[in-house]
Amino acid sequence: MNSSTVSEMTPADEPLASDIMLLAFAADPATRWTWPRSDVYLATMPRLVHAFGGKAFTCGGAHCVGDGAGAALWLPPGVEPDQDGLAEVMQSSLSPTQLESALALFQQMAAYHPHEPHWYLPLIGVDPAQQGKGFGDALMSYALERCDRDRAPAYLESSNPRNIPLYRRHGFEPLGEIRAASSPTIVPMLRRARR
Repeated sequence: MNSSTVSEMTPADEPLASDIMLLAFAADPATRWTWPRSDVYLATMPRLVHAFGGKAFTCGGAHCVGDGAGAALWLPPGVEPDQDGLAEVMQSSLSPTQLESALALFQQMAAYHPHEPHWYLPLIGVDPAQQGKGFGDALMSYALERCDRDRAPAYLESSNPRNIPLYRRHGFEPLGEIRAASSPTIVPMLRRARR
């Protein structure tokens, strides 16, 4: 697997990326803590993908690998998730208690974001049937080459402890831990540019 297997996605590819994330996050600890009911998760995840990472499709940050096996949605410096869209997704899909906990998580996540210009990875996922084949590595390598060319750091939050070794291999270091109420731990991670 090498970076040549990674291709750019366009806005027309957003449904494919959404489907990949739907599969990839189906057992994600933090996501399923937030939306434990399968019917609510299935209805909410595509809207979450759009609000959290949808801007990647118009700024060259949406990537696909393995003919739809995996995808990554990166936001370049100065581009942020759709905050109003995220608020609407959460308000329409969570109980007041769940909403309070989710908002606490997002506030903590915001506190860890670097203040300097950086690339942000709100979503990366590989179809569970395709995991363990190097697709996640290929997606990370492809995007991080650009970060290094731009001399920009990269930032993400790992919502699944199984993914931390992948991120560490690519130079990300944990910055702390994020938790709210009974939530699983989310780990904010930063990678400095290597050039």
